[in-house]
This record gives sequence, C-alpha cells and structure tokens, in this order.
Amino acid sequence: MNEQEFQSKLGQMLEQINHLPADQKERLTGLADEARQRHGRMQKTVADLQDSLDYLRLSIKYIMFDLEATRRENNYLRKLLEKQANPETNDSNDSNEGWKDCQ
Repeated sequence: MNEQEFQSKLGQMLEQINHLPADQKERLTGLADEARQRHGRMQKTVADLQDSLDYLRLSIKYIMFDLEATRRENNYLRKLLEKQANPETNDSNDSNEGWKDCQ
C-alpha cells in the first residue's frame, strides 16, 4: 500500500468513525491517530534505512576502488623488487613500465 492509498483508507475510516456514538468515536479516533503516527515513524525509519544502505553502497565502492589501486601498486612494487633481485635479466625497458598499469 502506498502513501496515497493509506491516507485515503485512513480518511474513509475516520469518516465512518464520525458516524458512531460519542463513546466509540473517541476511542476509535485515538486509535486512528495512533495508526497515523506509527505510519509516520515507520516511513521515517524506512527512509533512514535507505540512506544507510546508500551510504554503505558508496563506502563499498570506495573500498573496492582502494583495493584495486592497492593491488596495482603491489604488482608494480613486486616487479621492482624482482628487477632489483635479478639485475642481469633487466632489459632496456623503461623502469616505469609496471607503473603505467597504475595510472
């Protein structure tokens, strides 16, 4: 049920309550007001949860970006260490060759 349907049904219920005797009317009007307040709190809670999920999704994207950058940097540094450990296999290639992947 969307917001418009809820408000419509609640309005219809309040109209029917207005046709009841005073003692029943007072009690049911209070219950209807309580239902309206609970619905409002529930909507706020759902909106807060949506905001939290959006923030979580964004945080995960940043973490994934950072992880990929760290992996690229790690690969580059490993290549540098391998070149330092085996200088005889060092070609005349650009020493920044592995770093190009990181950029």
